[in-house]
Amino acid sequence: MTVILIFFFGHWFSSVFCQTFFLHRYGAHKQFELSRGWERTFHFLTYLSQGASYLHPRGYAILHRMHHAYSDTERDPHSPVFEPNIFKMMWATKHRYDDFAYHRVEPEARFAAACPEWPWLDKLSQSWPMRIVWLAFYTGVYWAFAPSLWWWLLLPAHYVMGPIHGAIVNYAGHRYGYRNFASRDVSRNTLPFDFVTLGELFQNNHHEFAMSPNFAVRRFEVDPSYLVIRVFAALGIIKNLSHQRGRYPHAAHPEVAPAE
Repeated sequence: MTVILIFFFGHWFSSVFCQTFFLHRYGAHKQFELSRGWERTFHFLTYLSQGASYLHPRGYAILHRMHHAYSDTERDPHSPVFEPNIFKMMWATKHRYDDFAYHRVEPEARFAAACPEWPWLDKLSQSWPMRIVWLAFYTGVYWAFAPSLWWWLLLPAHYVMGPIHGAIVNYAGHRYGYRNFASRDVSRNTLPFDFVTLGELFQNNHHEFAMSPNFAVRRFEVDPSYLVIRVFAALGIIKNLSHQRGRYPHAAHPEVAPAE
């Protein structure tokens, strides 16, 4: 039982940290700088942590930039306002993601600039033979260490860990929680201490201040990933950590006043 719990939560938190740190705050927003060596290191760690459900950095960055530009409008690639069924929302998102990740469709140039790319790794990660290897690895861990069949109910989550995190953030973060700012979209802060997705559920804060690496705004809010980012900055792993509270530069909505 202990091995399975360590494996599940280790996979969960390593995957979501790489998603928020590398894919989101670095890849999509460039809230800090990484040297070529550190970029490659975190790119590879993102693949290791997400495994079978690895999210291609280019596809992720393009979709996320579009999400900020058109948040909760008909052009938003994943909004619960227009797709109230979470499964339909994520299925539609998958098709848009595939278009950009596999270069089937080219987006507006403003959404595709400076995305992290590592051609051989990204190609390898999207191949079905490698995905099957990852699925076999996850299944093998449960075969060897699960104390009963009930524990196997956790196994499917390993297969689609990356999309699960995306679904939680893009659905719950635009439906449940409180709002610090009266943004034109419906983004919300789901948890004051986001221990589930390590800061990603501060959606209302993030949509108001998209260029800030700290997704927490109020004193009682805790963004765990930002605490790690500060350590990385102190160690020299990241450079030029942004402290600006600017909105996304290509947002379609005008500026709005903070909520009372």
